[in-house]
Amino acid sequence: MMDEERSNEKCESVTLSLMSEAVSAPTECEKRVCVFGTGDMGRSLGLRLLQAGYSVMFGSRRPQSCNFLPNGAQVLSHAEAAQAAHLIFIAVQREHYDFLVPLAYHLKGKVLVDLSNNLKKNQYPEANAEYLQSLVPEAEVVKGFNTLSAWALQNGPSDANRQVYICGDRAEAKQVVLAVATKLGFSALDRGSLSASRELEDFPLQLFPLWRLPMRIAVGLTAFFFFYLLIREILYAYITQGKDISFRIMVSLANRVCPIVSLIMLALCYLPGVLASFLQLYRGTKYRRFPDWLDRWMLCRKQLGLLALGFACLHVLYTLIIPIRYYVRFWATERTVTQIRQNGTNEFITSRAWHSDSYLSFGILGFGLYVLLGITSLPSVSNALSWREFSFVQLIDKVEFSVWVREISST
Repeated sequence: MMDEERSNEKCESVTLSLMSEAVSAPTECEKRVCVFGTGDMGRSLGLRLLQAGYSVMFGSRRPQSCNFLPNGAQVLSHAEAAQAAHLIFIAVQREHYDFLVPLAYHLKGKVLVDLSNNLKKNQYPEANAEYLQSLVPEAEVVKGFNTLSAWALQNGPSDANRQVYICGDRAEAKQVVLAVATKLGFSALDRGSLSASRELEDFPLQLFPLWRLPMRIAVGLTAFFFFYLLIREILYAYITQGKDISFRIMVSLANRVCPIVSLIMLALCYLPGVLASFLQLYRGTKYRRFPDWLDRWMLCRKQLGLLALGFACLHVLYTLIIPIRYYVRFWATERTVTQIRQNGTNEFITSRAWHSDSYLSFGILGFGLYVLLGITSLPSVSNALSWREFSFVQLIDKVEFSVWVREISST
């Protein structure tokens, strides 16, 4: 019985040792990687790989004339570099893929990571990764790292660009690239087969996709209230009374429009969450998908809030320049001269002073809370907050919303 227990313990120790060897650091062969391309992207990727402990070889047509490469990296010809490494990063543009055709024999069974992007969408009939696969059909092509910039690779991942998207037809090849991305400090996400490579190549070409709807709403609201106030206060006064007060368009009207649009944008930032809560209560579950219009609305809440903060900042700037306007200075001087000629004085009214100071104080308080909300929207700040802390900031912002409503209503 004792012998059997010792035998079991021995087997368990052997198994644990084998498991530890299996999850240990990669072998020397796996640590050798190759980079085709000595531009900004290739150099930054090579530097990051060296910092992660990989042995990096650059493949070049002219190995002797390559300069400014990371210290510790080897520079070989394309054929020599392809033979020495199993994982090869293709950091060149699609127009220069022709040099890979003579290397098809050396690239057989190798994992090729395509980092290329295009200048515009649908520039070619097929995706770059699919075209690369057709040039070297016996290699295993994986699309990845194309959504990162050379700056992000060289300086390390940050909260805003931590994710790496990859796609490929072979699971083993994707696992190799996933392991490298994880060791470099990125969060790798598998997007499926190589047919998804066109979608990945379109990512860097997108221009603020989540800002389009908020910008349209902001422009629409600004135009509507501006022309409404223009007709009501400028044109109506000119038609009915013959008064030319068109100079108010540049400052006064803009200062009226900015806080109105800011409050409406802030309300639109919180309204979808309220609607979603009522919808979940009505359905009796939180696991059913929201309608597409509500889902799109909720995805752009942060952009709506930041635009609201931008209009609030414009309101503050317009308010600060009021004392230096020609119209205000002229009116103050004219009133002073009139009082001197009439030998009259004005009585100081304490209640009006309280009202004026309270108005300014609440405005400053509201704007300060507004800025606090904007700061918590930054990824580096929001990631450091717990859910309770974030909810507390949101509660403060609701108080700030009521403060701004009071300020606007007092205008």
